Order: sequence, then C-alpha cells, then structure tokens
Amino acid sequence: MTFKTMIAAGTLLALGASVALPQTAAALDAKQKEEFGAFIKEYLLANPEVMLEVQEALSAKQRAKQQEAAEAAIAANKKAIFQSKYDVTLGNPDGDVTIVEFYDYNCGYCKRALSDMDQILKTDKNVRFVLKELPILGPDSLAAHKVSAAFRLIAPEKYGDFHRALLGGEERATEETAIAVAAKLGVTEEQLRAKMEKEPQDSAVRESYSLANELGITGTPSYVVGNEAVFGAVGADEIATKVENMRSCGKTVC
Repeated sequence: MTFKTMIAAGTLLALGASVALPQTAAALDAKQKEEFGAFIKEYLLANPEVMLEVQEALSAKQRAKQQEAAEAAIAANKKAIFQSKYDVTLGNPDGDVTIVEFYDYNCGYCKRALSDMDQILKTDKNVRFVLKELPILGPDSLAAHKVSAAFRLIAPEKYGDFHRALLGGEERATEETAIAVAAKLGVTEEQLRAKMEKEPQDSAVRESYSLANELGITGTPSYVVGNEAVFGAVGADEIATKVENMRSCGKTVC
C-alpha cells in the first residue's frame, strides 16, 4: 500500500465516502489499524488542503456520472425533450441547434437567466429556443403554470411576451398575477378559465416532471443543449459556447 493510497483512503474515510481498502490494509491487526488511523489524522491536520483536493475529485467524479446518466436520458427521450407538443419555441423554428430550458416562474435564478435567453436570441439568429415549464416551487407556481398553458393555447403568437412579462416581474407569480399579465396582452380571465376547464393540460406538467426525473434535474433553470444537460444559471456565454461546439463537432464539448 503506497503512501498516496493510504492518504487517499484515509481522506475518503474522513469525508464519509465508501472506499474499499486494499487487502494489505484489511489484514492489519487492531494495533496497526490504530497506528494507521492516528497517522492519517496527524497528516490531514497538518495538510488539510488534501481533503479539499479529494473532495473536488469526488465531486468531479459524481458530476461525470450524473452527466453520463443525463446523456442516456437525452438519447432515450429526444422527442419529448426537443419536440413536445406542449412547449413553445422562440427564435428560429428551423434553427440548427436547439436549447431547451426548464424553468419555474417563481425561480429567482430563472428570472436572472431571462436576459441570457434574450441575449442568445439577439446575437444568434439560427438558434431554436424551447421553453419547458417545470413548476416545482409550490402551489403558486403550479397555478401560474395552468394559466400559462391556457394562454399558450389561446394566443401562442403572444406567448413570448407573456413569458417575459411574468418571469420578469418582481412580484410572486400566482394565478392572479398570471391572469393580470394575460389581460394586458388581450386575453381575458373568462377566456383563460374556459380554456383551463376544457383543456387543463395536466399531461404537460406530468411530462416535464418525468423528464426532469430522467435527466437528474433537481432545480431550475436547467437546460438541454445537444447531448448535454446543463444544471443551473451558467450564463449566456457558456451556453453560446456549447451551441458553437455543437455546430463544430456535434457535441457540446469538442
């Protein structure tokens, strides 16, 4: 058992990670194990940066595993992710690269990421941007989603304006605020309630929840670009780089 192996094993144990020790370590008697543990503790106290290095390596390994699972999920659910009948497309409907955003109208990070979407659409006229609602922040989010779904059916050509107004608003998104936004765009509460009753669109949110589970999405905003799931508000520049890579080599990382 090398010195580095001893340190790595000891550090992983200190971090609570599961680790299989080499047979030589497992064969140590009680006294040797006690001495081994004391040595590892003394070394880590003197060199605590080692724990950070191991934690970073462990996190990188977990991210790689998460992304591998997401890639498989994207491959298995392409139609639902990129071509769902429930979603709205902004930008170029025939764009050569598609960006899919999962969002909640009450997500603060989604509100800040709204400008990222607009920047991408302004600077890249060949991007297809798909909006996929994922109301996960409580009853208000779900209620706002139901109004949003009804608005999309009634006035799909105005949905981009509705989306920007509701997501960009400072107040909490609720059924009431969503109805108010719709009214400013010419769709009345009576029209919305009639559409919600006749075509409730519950299957839309069920599809989003299912896809989020498959992709490993636990928060918003999250994106799918090509073969990659992107978690969090990473910014317009990083997403644009992934788009350019898709054009260059067919993957988000060339």
